[in-house]
Amino acid sequence: MGMYTDLAGKVAIVTGSGRAKGLGEAMARRLAAEGCRVVLSDIGTARGAEIPADAIGSNAELERIVADIRAAGGEAIGVTCDVLEERQVEALVARAVQQYGRLDVMVNNAGIGYLMKPIVEMAQSEWDAVLGVNLRGVFFGIKYAARQMIAQGGGGRIINIGSQASKSGFPFAAPYVSSKHGVVGLTRTAAIELGPHRITVNTICPNHVTTGLGDWQNKFFSAATGRSEEKYLADMKARIPLGRPGLQEDIAKACAFLASGEADYITGEAMNVSGGEEYH
Repeated sequence: MGMYTDLAGKVAIVTGSGRAKGLGEAMARRLAAEGCRVVLSDIGTARGAEIPADAIGSNAELERIVADIRAAGGEAIGVTCDVLEERQVEALVARAVQQYGRLDVMVNNAGIGYLMKPIVEMAQSEWDAVLGVNLRGVFFGIKYAARQMIAQGGGGRIINIGSQASKSGFPFAAPYVSSKHGVVGLTRTAAIELGPHRITVNTICPNHVTTGLGDWQNKFFSAATGRSEEKYLADMKARIPLGRPGLQEDIAKACAFLASGEADYITGEAMNVSGGEEYH
């Protein structure tokens, strides 16, 4: 039995959860361990130059993670969903309801964090891809999760995955920072609108976590700032009060808490989970 007994039997969707060692995978595993019936989703296949195969959760990887959750005694299915496509997000929610009868928790995690360039070199197609996945995709997730939660009654939980970049600027990451700041504004408005339905809407803002994406970011930023990767990581640890970068499990813990009844009076928040590195 998990820590939050009220999560047993709840139905949760986690977008962007089909990549091994990703935040989505960790959150899906934790929710399943708490007794949630979990619908994992990812884009599954590459989409154009901006969304290459090495940056996504493949269908095979998604199915492996689902199989692992089931092997550990959890209940889960995997559904392909491109959050750039409104109809696919609508269908994802419908599939969860078809499979499990309802929707209680929506985790909007799918995101792009690898299109890094100076503003003066950034192409519109790159800007549009990042804003599309990171902000428009969250809007679609909120829209269709909220429709279902309102229709069934009884409230619900919407958890968006922001970033330290929801609060602070970072070089070479203009669309990423803009989209993640945007998620905080969207969260605040959604919390106001959905509060009367007892649906809470919150954002988790992690600092750097060395996922597959995080490893790529380590290499990019160390090169961009003229440091060895070792020096870059040492400098990162030195500025974090708790002395280490984030772990996938740190974010999964926050997700389980916000999904649980313990967080039923928390809404509209952008909660830092950053070891003290981000305190805005």
